[in-house]
Amino acid sequence: MVFVAQLHQLSDFALLMLRVGIGTIFLVHGTQKRKLWKVQPSERMPAGFLRTLRFLSIAEPAGGLGVLVGFLTQPAALGLALVMLGAIRFQVVQAHKKFTGEGVAGWEFEFLLLVVAIALAIMGGGRFALDRVVFGI
Repeated sequence: MVFVAQLHQLSDFALLMLRVGIGTIFLVHGTQKRKLWKVQPSERMPAGFLRTLRFLSIAEPAGGLGVLVGFLTQPAALGLALVMLGAIRFQVVQAHKKFTGEGVAGWEFEFLLLVVAIALAIMGGGRFALDRVVFGI
């Protein structure tokens, strides 16, 4: 029984590591998109696509920060999963990328982020999340 309790502590630590990893990635990638607020629509960057990227410059860091600190972890992770579904759709439909390729990036990184986001949306932030302090969950 002691071993099971130790495993539970490790699972909370694992959730913390997943949150720190994916939260940091979305925080950094999202804030890098802020420069797109100064870009004007063009043939290469149509207005609709630019609007989406500008929205993501807010949504990604917000969701990333929420997951990172464990505040509203499940809704934030669900939002990040939706972002990754959109990114994968873009990679497959618009960019015609395969899952992986020789010498070229595929969409395997986006898929990994999607899987981690779904896991956090299902499992929550764990014991080391602000959700536990604020909401008691």
